[in-house]
Amino acid sequence: MSKKKHSSTPRCKRLTRSRRLAAAAAWLAGYEGKNPVRAYRRHFGVDLLCALKELEMIGVKFSPQYVLQLPKSVAGRIRAGRERKQEKTRREEIDMYPDSDRHFAFIAGYTEGGFPYGITWEEEEAFRRIEERRE
Repeated sequence: MSKKKHSSTPRCKRLTRSRRLAAAAAWLAGYEGKNPVRAYRRHFGVDLLCALKELEMIGVKFSPQYVLQLPKSVAGRIRAGRERKQEKTRREEIDMYPDSDRHFAFIAGYTEGGFPYGITWEEEEAFRRIEERRE
């Protein structure tokens, strides 16, 4: 007899929508917190919009203002995450070039007066776009 493999993911996070809705009534009866949408999201492993929709399906009432505000909030978080990721990538690129500063992607040298010269970040971006087109 072979052993069955068990998932390490909790059962409540593997449920389909129909089973979640059946389990949600019992979960909601024992819930004592302030924000049921966030708690539902954490407990069942769904996103905020799905949690809101499913709680409304089982009869929980929310203010119209909250229902309109939540998608905007989620979109803002997604946008902020993308911006953080782009900023991290940009900082990694700057660190990748030891001979660079905030104006120059590559400092080729310095003039007699001590001013740097080389390739600016804008020129570097233009070169990158040209290379991407070739591929």
